[in-house]
Amino acid sequence: MRRSLPLALLLLASPLAIAAGKPTVIPDAALATAAQLREAALKDEVALAFTRDLTTEIGPRLAGSDNDLKAREWTIARFKALGFDKVWSEPVTYPKWVRRGEHGQVLAPFPQPLSLTALGHSPGTPAGGLSGEVVGFDTLDALKNADPAKVRGKIVYVGARMHAKQSGQDYGIGSSVRSIGPSLASSKGALGFLLRSAGTDANRLPHTGVTRFAEGVTPIPAAALAAPDADQVERILAGSQVLRIAFTLDCGFEGEYTGANVIGEFTGSKRPAEYFIMGGHLDSWDLGTGAIDDAAGIGIAVGAAKLIANLPQRPARSIRVIAFANEESGLYGARAYASAHAKDIAKAVLGSESDLGADRIYLATASVKPEARDAVAQIAKVLEPLGIAYDAKRSGSGGSDLSAVHAVGMAGLSLHQDATRYFDWHHTANDTFDKIDPEQLRQNVAAYAVVAYLAAQAQGDFGSRPGAFADDKGWD
Repeated sequence: MRRSLPLALLLLASPLAIAAGKPTVIPDAALATAAQLREAALKDEVALAFTRDLTTEIGPRLAGSDNDLKAREWTIARFKALGFDKVWSEPVTYPKWVRRGEHGQVLAPFPQPLSLTALGHSPGTPAGGLSGEVVGFDTLDALKNADPAKVRGKIVYVGARMHAKQSGQDYGIGSSVRSIGPSLASSKGALGFLLRSAGTDANRLPHTGVTRFAEGVTPIPAAALAAPDADQVERILAGSQVLRIAFTLDCGFEGEYTGANVIGEFTGSKRPAEYFIMGGHLDSWDLGTGAIDDAAGIGIAVGAAKLIANLPQRPARSIRVIAFANEESGLYGARAYASAHAKDIAKAVLGSESDLGADRIYLATASVKPEARDAVAQIAKVLEPLGIAYDAKRSGSGGSDLSAVHAVGMAGLSLHQDATRYFDWHHTANDTFDKIDPEQLRQNVAAYAVVAYLAAQAQGDFGSRPGAFADDKGWD
């Protein structure tokens, strides 16, 4: 999952004003069917089986790796086995980054090993590794304001801390340090960069994640320290002696790679060219097996879609599920999909994506045309028995990958999951299937089944048009 801004800001935003039109209506019969879907989903096992099998039979799915291709082939086969009417893929090209190995240690004043991991898109260290004196900063702002003379020729460490919150909003702190910090340190002359992992745990397992270097800035080796090791570094820095660290990162780019978004669709009964869109991202970081980030997201969408497809009467519009390529390194699959479908984005009547684990959904927000607000409120009433509130004052792009699709004009509905536990495991070796709570996962499936069915059966649209939400930041 890559959420460098939306979770950080959680801003209140007024619904975007769109030209007045006919109100969108949810028929009473559809509301009754959605309630039945909701209850059926709370007993369904399709999502759990999908998540279990993907993480067991494929495992880690680093974009561009051998398992990237295996995961695509596996997903195509599973979609077909589940009975999707159409299954296809669309190519996505991006830089291929690889991790081969990593090692870190304190050289002085108290020699000892360090648990660390390279950040995605970090260059490798020179042959023999990198060593130097460490200069520490508590926050990204402190580094921004630092005199370059204090940084030049040293290894920068930033120790900003995240705290567990239901909204996950502190990820904005950690992800900003991770994504911006190395480039900033390099611009001030640093040799290398270390940060306290962007996570909320106290495990000796570092959190990876992508970083970016601004144009014209020389990339420097960048890694994340596990929380206990970050604590150790800070204790040493608090003393009077000079801290020297050495680390070796065997990683870097190996040209370009062409992967693909995998798409499955159940055909609508009356307006098949239009569709509700949902899904998650198929890639994961290589340390764990990508269960919460984001096999569960695809599993939730697949489970919801299958329940809808099994109804005696399909909804008017189609149900489309997308397993996006390479979300982790920059929404590459999402951007490719948005670019390919920008001109006909009005066909995507509404969208919602799961990419914050598998714990209980507690809130719904939406970015739709004003005339569709009452319809969203109708949907929200069916979600209420699941313990999901609705905030009509906040906008929602639909999720991480769908933020790119929202930007070209798709109406979005965001289903916010409880992130209290999520950042304990996110981007670590602990992102494994045992972290999935089956009951909470089924609650997610129930919510997505309700939203997808009612959007697909609604009379009228939700405002999707090319460029319709260009000024809406769609904060999730």
